[in-house]
Amino acid sequence: MSEPFNLTAEALARAIREGHISAVEAIESALRRIEAVNPAINAVVDPLPEEALAVARAADAAQRAGLPLGPLHGVPVTVKINVDYGGRATTNGVVALRDNIAPEDGSVVRNLKAAGAIIIGRTNTPCFSMRICTANDLHGHTRNPHDPGLTPGGSSGGAGAATATGIGAIGHGNDIGGSIRYPAYCNGLYGLRPSVGLSACYNPTETNGRFIVTELANVDGPQARSVEDLRLAMLALSAPDPRDAIQTPAAGLFAPLGHTPCRVAMLAETEESEVAPEVSAAIRQAGAILADTGYDVVETPPPSMLDLLGYWRLMLGNEMRAGLGPRIVAQGDAGMRRAWEILAHDLPDLSGRDDFLRALAQRATLLRQWQDFFTDCPLLLTATSWARPMPDGYDIAEDADGEWIARASAPAAGPPIIGLPGLAVPVGTRPGAPIGVQLMSHRYGDRRLLEAGAVIERAIGPLLPVNPAAAL
Repeated sequence: MSEPFNLTAEALARAIREGHISAVEAIESALRRIEAVNPAINAVVDPLPEEALAVARAADAAQRAGLPLGPLHGVPVTVKINVDYGGRATTNGVVALRDNIAPEDGSVVRNLKAAGAIIIGRTNTPCFSMRICTANDLHGHTRNPHDPGLTPGGSSGGAGAATATGIGAIGHGNDIGGSIRYPAYCNGLYGLRPSVGLSACYNPTETNGRFIVTELANVDGPQARSVEDLRLAMLALSAPDPRDAIQTPAAGLFAPLGHTPCRVAMLAETEESEVAPEVSAAIRQAGAILADTGYDVVETPPPSMLDLLGYWRLMLGNEMRAGLGPRIVAQGDAGMRRAWEILAHDLPDLSGRDDFLRALAQRATLLRQWQDFFTDCPLLLTATSWARPMPDGYDIAEDADGEWIARASAPAAGPPIIGLPGLAVPVGTRPGAPIGVQLMSHRYGDRRLLEAGAVIERAIGPLLPVNPAAAL
């Protein structure tokens, strides 16, 4: 029999439920995989072997006793080290937070545990989770398993690298400006940024709560090697948590998927950015797959991605000036301070009450433009990034072209500011050369995304764990 770490979350959960393998066997396989590949990629920075095995033994006892089992019963998963795990430090990649012990589990950890998932470790993130490369002075540098010269993405780069190599069937991440979808793109995975409010996001260590822009843009979501695994993960992550201030009931969005083709707008080239030929080819390949299965694919441009990115930078940057920015200056590592300097450069000042409120009101105008676009075309097929995965560390390099990075990153970074969902799909990826596309939809169009992603997945075939290039 193949090592359990090769299986998807759905296949593992089914095998454990039916008694073909035990939860202990699944967890032992995942822990062996950590030992084998993590030294090369440094994705898991807080392994939990003893806790995971203890939970696995209890999971097997529950299965033998015929007790009700959750949708992820016995499945090994990872969570990002910027969400609260009771009794452990929520470091967020910051040296000054190494002793920031969570008093109890946050929403993500609580809901994954309630669904039967077994957390085998916590994954790396850049300092304060605010870069598109994953490195910090506390936990070190995470490497892309396909090619150590490429970024693993950020800020959920540790989750992406871990999941791509088979360290956990599902990797939790969060996304305020591409931080699930861009690492999924860089590591050759599926990654879902759900609509704002669907996943519970409360963390007890955030004692002062979140500012409004972050509350309206940030989400927690999964990366995985199959679309069905994303669905199962969202069944867990969308479970109600009364501690979350804005959570919206998911209703039947994450019920078993069907096949309901619709009209799809395809944007494979744009005047807003240089476009890598591989990216355009992947988008057109995905468009052909959808068209062959009944989707009506038309080449129709959406509203401007760059306008969204400019608004994202304006609003989030000014919000950071009121809170996170000073913390970055005081506690951030050199890379994060450089990234903040780049983000804040020439940023208009909204420090006045009226200016900020007027700017915040523009969000509704932008959202209406996009919602109107999705009325005719409920899905948009486009890029996650218009460029291939960038060289590791390029975001803060002395010769970095910030304008090029912004234009290339706009499809992932801009839409979160108006709360839209997006799905990264690894079309064209092969070991050593990750690439892919993005599907976007209207608010709460998450089910449309997953159904279309599953159609593409069936055409391109299953994803297997990759062996880190740095270990070869």
